Amino acid sequence: MKRIKDYTVVDLEMTGLTVKLDRIIEIGAVRVRGGEVADTYAMLVDPRIPIPQRVAELTGITDEMTAGGEDMDKAVQGLIDFIGDDVLVGQNIGFDYSFIKQWAVNHKLSLSMSAYDTLKLARRYLPADVPKKLESLCQYFDINRENAHRALDDAVETMQVFEKLQDIAIEKNDKDFKPQELIYKAKKQTPATAHQIERLREFREKFDITEPIYWDTLTRSQASRIQDEYISRYGRLKH
Repeated sequence: MKRIKDYTVVDLEMTGLTVKLDRIIEIGAVRVRGGEVADTYAMLVDPRIPIPQRVAELTGITDEMTAGGEDMDKAVQGLIDFIGDDVLVGQNIGFDYSFIKQWAVNHKLSLSMSAYDTLKLARRYLPADVPKKLESLCQYFDINRENAHRALDDAVETMQVFEKLQDIAIEKNDKDFKPQELIYKAKKQTPATAHQIERLREFREKFDITEPIYWDTLTRSQASRIQDEYISRYGRLKH
């Protein structure tokens, strides 16, 4: 097999794991040409929803940091433009792609990409007892890791892991070392209904809730989650 020398590595940080409810908070991408870093694309993104404490602790990214971040539409469109026709590389890349795809569907844009997933490649080539998280792969390949769970740093480290995995594939002459089409079936998200907004406002007034809600970008799914959280915390509204 021939070494893959031109590709783009992508890593995203999000507010959580649920595509319909959570948002991107940081983008990191590395364009590779001839096996070397040729360009990067990195920025904080304003998610327009609060960042959960557990995510802030994991990534070091806070609401204050993203408040001055790039607009979501500009950031994701810029990422898609940066990728262009490249094949992607990423650690569990299907997860990152699902957020990009959901954004594209929401904006009625067609999007199709293929990728090499370092998680799947590690499972193919490395011993079963070797953990396959990015941190563990960096340790296995003796790759220095800095600023864990920051998007650009993770993207650079994923590139280094991919190159090591390519070495193994070349040594094995793996003729099945090919990119896989990324598939995520997304439906267009719809804005919160007037009834949902009215109920949320009633909760907030009755219980003096001050946690921010970005009404202009609130979706039906997000409104349902917030209402469920309010009910769990305060009980149902009584009229």
